[in-house]
Amino acid sequence: MSNAVVRKTLVSLAIAGAVTTAQADVVIGVAGPHTGAYAAFGAQLWNGASAAAKAINDAGGINGEMIKLIKADDACEPKQAVSVANRLVDSDEAVAVVGHFCSSSSIPASNIYEEAGVLQVTPASTAPGLTDRGLPNVFRVCGRDDQQGDVAATYIVDVLGAKKVAVIHDKDTYGKGLADAMKSSLNAYGVKEVLYEGLTRGEKDFNALVTKIRSVDADVVYFGGLHSEAGPLVRQMREQGLTAKFMSGDGITSYEFVSVAGSPKYVDGVLMTFGADPTSYAEGKAVVKEFRDSGIEPEGYVMYSYAAMQVVAEALQNTDLDPVKASDWLHANKVETVMGTKAFDEKGDLLVSDYVMYEWDKNGTYNMLGM
Repeated sequence: MSNAVVRKTLVSLAIAGAVTTAQADVVIGVAGPHTGAYAAFGAQLWNGASAAAKAINDAGGINGEMIKLIKADDACEPKQAVSVANRLVDSDEAVAVVGHFCSSSSIPASNIYEEAGVLQVTPASTAPGLTDRGLPNVFRVCGRDDQQGDVAATYIVDVLGAKKVAVIHDKDTYGKGLADAMKSSLNAYGVKEVLYEGLTRGEKDFNALVTKIRSVDADVVYFGGLHSEAGPLVRQMREQGLTAKFMSGDGITSYEFVSVAGSPKYVDGVLMTFGADPTSYAEGKAVVKEFRDSGIEPEGYVMYSYAAMQVVAEALQNTDLDPVKASDWLHANKVETVMGTKAFDEKGDLLVSDYVMYEWDKNGTYNMLGM
């Protein structure tokens, strides 16, 4: 082989190597309910994460490598969450996961990620049990149910002045956990619930439950669960003439709540706890505008998911794409996001949580209230 051919071959190999490096993927899973009854929340997570990934890639990626997102559908089912977690780790070789949505999915999946050294940042799982176990790789950019439960109880006592509170939950890790957290705070304020009852996810006929609520003459009905059950429950309450104030948590932050309730008139006046308006941060105004210009309303957890992707990218950027070191880095450093500065404690919880009250109106939209 002539020297010229050798030189040409070496140059070709160098170019090929450069192309391979430039096209290398940083695989990140976006795990949540992308199908099924809770797919609206999966869409929120995907919209936020994919927009953030595009912005990061357009700016040069993570240490020059492009983010490749994998949509991991757990349908908010714990067993399915374990399956998709194993797939993300074993087949997709993901280094990080934005997700899951449901706490009942995040908790079992986190064990898979911890064993594999995969960084997990959830935009939405609020059960205290997710971080209380102290796994070093688990973080969340949302608050905890014990925090929002206390905000709800405080509002019930101090603002509504309620004395007869019915507490309903959906028997799930998130729903029951949130209801129990609110109930604990309510009891600490000296108010004992007049009804504590569970329903089953997927149910649509709550007439017997509404009859029980009527029998205790509740002035507030607090529901721990998601919009798919909250909608039919509040509609059937109103159809039967019950005017008790209906309150829930961040599991109803989807405009699908209106459609499953059947009409905006049924959600008018419904109260809920959620973080301070995620679209109001100065750091995220340009991103919010981009979403709306593209026809996507950044409702619910869209901006949380965008922020979660920023947290993941920043940690990987500062640790040469090592997810184990990235976890350690996050415990010690702050990250600037579209929702302001995020910093985490030793458990992976936010140092600052900002739950407030919202109220749905007759037009089927929700608005932040002052306490």
